[in-house]
Formats: sequence, structure tokens, C-alpha cells
Amino acid sequence: MKGQVALVTGASRGIGLGVAVELAKRGFSVALNGSKDLESLNAAERQVANAGSGRVALIPFDVADTQCHESAIERAEAKLGPLTTLVNNAGAGVASRGDILDVSEESWDRCLSVNAKAMFFLSQAFTKRLLARKRNPILFYSIVNVTSANAVAVAATRAEYCASKAAAAMVSKAFAVRLGGEGIPVFDVQPGLIRTSMTEPVIENYAERARSGLTLFPRVGTPEEIGQLIGGLASGSLPYTTGQAISADGGLLVSRF
Repeated sequence: MKGQVALVTGASRGIGLGVAVELAKRGFSVALNGSKDLESLNAAERQVANAGSGRVALIPFDVADTQCHESAIERAEAKLGPLTTLVNNAGAGVASRGDILDVSEESWDRCLSVNAKAMFFLSQAFTKRLLARKRNPILFYSIVNVTSANAVAVAATRAEYCASKAAAAMVSKAFAVRLGGEGIPVFDVQPGLIRTSMTEPVIENYAERARSGLTLFPRVGTPEEIGQLIGGLASGSLPYTTGQAISADGGLLVSRF
């Protein structure tokens, strides 16, 4: 899709990298956001560049620093052209799993800051810029937010994470309401058990539980699968749809007797 330009946060690994690679395959130019770990970002840049013909730019910044959102978007557009797509993927896990009675204020603040507040204000900065200029009618504009199955289902040992993802899910709905009249869809992708560096310490346990019936598909998912899903959404493959929470969880949350 020539002319499509996406900013993907948390793109140096995991789901974010899977999304960036898929968008590149679809012809997007992609701005890769990550933290100050330039080694990981450089490796991601090579992988994304090899996946497609579009241009790739590195835009390292801490999404939790809301004061740098506008300048980050400006840098991305200076390198790649006007953004059409924002994928809010960057996320933070809990400081430690355990009893809700032991959750620290620091862990709560970090989860809410990265997983909900950053998503809200980066979407705001992107939206203001988008609405301030004339849009190309042949391009597809969208926001895709990556939240979690924990926006719906409680994991008692990660209460602050669940709260932040529930807040992020409502951010998605709020922006969908605001942008509906502009014809700009907002999607909330809620992954379930995905094999990433964040889940590495516990994913084998969950994989075994998946094989035993925790999920309808008896396996955990991959970043590439979430990338394919988001690539389709960002390309307009789900028309006349906005504000929807899409459970990419292998049937984890299907109610059963």
C-alpha cells in the first residue's frame, strides 16, 4: 500500500516487531519506536527493511514521556512522510507477580503510565496532526491499539497490569467515538497467550495449560500472527468497523460449561 506510513511503538521485539514486519510486507513505510536499546532497534530495522520495499526509520523515545510525543511524530514524518497509521503496542509488565496486597505504587504507576496514559496522549497527538491537514482519499487512516485479554480477564498476580489494560481498552473506545465522524477507525486488539520476551518466564507453563484445554486452539500464539491481524486492520480489511475489541487469544475467553 504505497503512501501508507505507520508508527509502531515497542517495535524492537515481540508483537511490535511482528507488526512492523507485516506492515513492511504490505508496502507500508514504518517508523520503529523503542527505548534507548539501539542494538535491538538496529536489528529490528534490518529485519523490517528486508521484509518490504517501503522505507524504515528509527524513532527511539520513551512513550511514557508524553512531552516528547509531538516531536517524535515530527521526526517520523520528516523521515517518512505524513503518518496514516498509529499502532500503540508498547507495554510494561508488573514489577513482580504476587499477591495484590503486595503491589507497589511504583509498579502501579509504571503500568498505568505506559499501558494507558502513553496510549491516550500519543493517540491525541497523532489525531490532532491528522485532523489538521487534508487527507489523501486513496489512503487508509487508522489507530490500532494492542491491549490484552487481561483487559477483560483478571490475572490475580498481575492486578495492576490488568487495570492498565482495562483502561487502555476504554481509551480505544473513546477515540473510536471521537473519530467515527471523521471516518477513521480505532481498533483494540487483545492478545492472549503470545510467546514473547515479556512472557518468556511463564510461557512454557501456559503452553502446557493451552494443550490441556485452557485455549480452544491447543497452543500459544506468535507475534507474527498478531502482526498479520494488525496488518489486515491497518490495510482496511475490516470495513465499516470501529471501536471493536478483537480477541486474538485462540479462544481463551470463550465461555464454556
